[in-house]
Amino acid sequence: MSDVVHTIGRRKEAVCRVYIRPGSGKWDINGRTLGDYFPRPALVTAIQQPFAATDTLGRFDVEANLAGGGSTGQAGALRLAVARALVKLDEAHRRRLRELGLLTRDARAVERKKPGRPKARKRFQFSKR
Repeated sequence: MSDVVHTIGRRKEAVCRVYIRPGSGKWDINGRTLGDYFPRPALVTAIQQPFAATDTLGRFDVEANLAGGGSTGQAGALRLAVARALVKLDEAHRRRLRELGLLTRDARAVERKKPGRPKARKRFQFSKR
């Protein structure tokens, strides 16, 4: 089991644990395939971006455990975890992935609600009289 690489990725409220091993490009996300778990083609493209950038598409089997957040957050967490795993497998990938911004954790999250307001920035309707 020494050829298995384990990494973690996070985005918004989503957390992804990824196990990558050399294989034929099979995806197992919470017991489902990639296209089954993420029906939106844009998310699938984003998730496969680290593999496309390093010309390793279809060379590794990916097993992922996703929890929390929504589909976009989970896709971002999975993309980060895959990119980190590719760097662990081969340090030569780091430069290319860094140039594309795939190794940076996206820190954007939901802004907290402020007191006396309906949402974070929205205000109640102003009435002059």
